[in-house]
Amino acid sequence: MSNQTSNAVMSTYGRFPISIVEGKGSYVWDDKGTKYLDYVSGLATCNLGHVPDAVEEAVQAQLSKLWHCTNLYHIPTQEQLAEKLAQHSCGDQVFFCNSGAEANEAAIKIAKKYGHDVLKQDNPLIVTFQNSFHGRTMATLTATGQEKIQQGFAPLTPGFTYLSYNDNHALSQLQELSPVAVMLELVQGEGGVIPVEKEWIQQLEAICQEQGILLMVDEIQTGMGRTGKLFAYEHYQIEPDVITIAKGLGSGLPIGAMIAKEEVAKVFSPGTHGSTFGGNPVSTTAGLATIDQLTTPGVLEHAQEMADLIWQGLEQLAAEKEEIKSVRGKGLLIGLEVTGAAIDYVNKAREEEQLLIVVAGPHIVRILPPLTTTKAEAEQFLEKINHIFQ
Repeated sequence: MSNQTSNAVMSTYGRFPISIVEGKGSYVWDDKGTKYLDYVSGLATCNLGHVPDAVEEAVQAQLSKLWHCTNLYHIPTQEQLAEKLAQHSCGDQVFFCNSGAEANEAAIKIAKKYGHDVLKQDNPLIVTFQNSFHGRTMATLTATGQEKIQQGFAPLTPGFTYLSYNDNHALSQLQELSPVAVMLELVQGEGGVIPVEKEWIQQLEAICQEQGILLMVDEIQTGMGRTGKLFAYEHYQIEPDVITIAKGLGSGLPIGAMIAKEEVAKVFSPGTHGSTFGGNPVSTTAGLATIDQLTTPGVLEHAQEMADLIWQGLEQLAAEKEEIKSVRGKGLLIGLEVTGAAIDYVNKAREEEQLLIVVAGPHIVRILPPLTTTKAEAEQFLEKINHIFQ
């Protein structure tokens, strides 16, 4: 198999020169049989590791029963998964789709519908934040506060404005703007692994509550246990009106979801939104098995223990190495701010240490271990990362 991208595949990714053909737990193998410690986890998607046994067993059973069913009929696994997500979140109702971008599209649509129907606004405004990332569709790339993502796609979707993240002046601006909704990540992943400040997000929530503004959190990357809790918002004692998730929900099968409080969800009536494949039997079966595993006692506690171990090792390394300016993030969503080009360290890790990590900006190395990584694997990772910075 060639490590060059086929001419039949559009060049929308700059791919690394390896072809992954197998994975199990924290490891993947390429077509040459080389074994890699995978601390990318499909970009925070394989949170239970590759091909987790419980999810595999459930999906295999479903594959012999039913693959697809139109949403014009009831789909039992979809309804069961919706009930579990409502049970484990502050939301009440769930819309299912296939990806994070689609989940954020649904959030944008429901906010605009809420603005028109409930607040009687002619041109509802949605506030997002600089350096955010919300997706690649026209509405979600407009919501994304990065010009490089938007370049070449004008005219952008109207109805968005951008404020500064973790900035007190932005809170004053928010009060003046009176938007229908605020949409933000609680850790800006693609924007450099920047966590929200607790006092700032609590003040933002207070303003939203005072002014009747919807608080929408994009948990595509932070959700499903990535930060040590099922949802990142739980760290901050806040209650969003809308939560979007995808990535880790299906353990690698395509599924996304928007969770909303009932008063928001009710503006989506039959015909206002939909998805042919959203909530299909196979993906929702994977979602059910995944959330059952994540909510099993001890699983998230183990993830937090591994996060503490890795953070301790990385902070010690940062204290010794001038090339590392800071360690930041939350839980097992970790960024190393480096003085040199982050891609150089990523390439060195892959080529010399058989370790897979990625970038989150020119000078940010991003580390995304599976939540199920073992102590031995975490220690192996720290040994490898030490070699990279020697």
